[in-house]
Amino acid sequence: MIFTVAIDGPAASGKGTIGRAIAERFGFSHLDTGLLYRAVGAKGGDPVDAARGLGAADLAREDLRTAEAGQAASRVAVIPEVRAALFDFQRRRARAVGGAVLDGRDIGTVICPEAEVKLFVTASPEVRARRRWLELGGEAAPLSYDAMLAEVRDRDARDMGRADAPLKPAEDAITLDTSEMDIDSAVARAISIVEVALAKGGAG
Repeated sequence: MIFTVAIDGPAASGKGTIGRAIAERFGFSHLDTGLLYRAVGAKGGDPVDAARGLGAADLAREDLRTAEAGQAASRVAVIPEVRAALFDFQRRRARAVGGAVLDGRDIGTVICPEAEVKLFVTASPEVRARRRWLELGGEAAPLSYDAMLAEVRDRDARDMGRADAPLKPAEDAITLDTSEMDIDSAVARAISIVEVALAKGGAG
């Protein structure tokens, strides 16, 4: 069975959590494509060379979930040569036999436009900044909430404004706004969407 769930959306919208839950529920593989860009940014040196030489050890680094790695990912993701170097890897994972869930920023629009399910998961910048701030420790976080909100807005501007594969929902994507949803409700809604697609014979 080839069945792809493409999940796009801005930072801290909940797309990763939703993606992992869908993969677990249906037995699909899961790829957080943002980790690829975080790994390239964290690796340092020439970003294009880093992308072309990306290995398993790079993806296993313990610092890939930091705010610094997220900002580095956003900076290298605007480089067309970096995106091209990572395209084939993502594409192969998306259409692998057995079903796959990929979350990122251009899965439904660029990597796998023929995905059987496309979700665009979003939330207000304020909600996303608070989630990330709490994730990093709240009052003990290295950044204040206001600083985190500024970073979220800066990253949104970069991701949505880049010339190559800007962040935007695919024309046929279902938007899931999680601003006022708890994670269980968001996951349940996403799973129901996938169930409907599978019941319609979306698996090929």
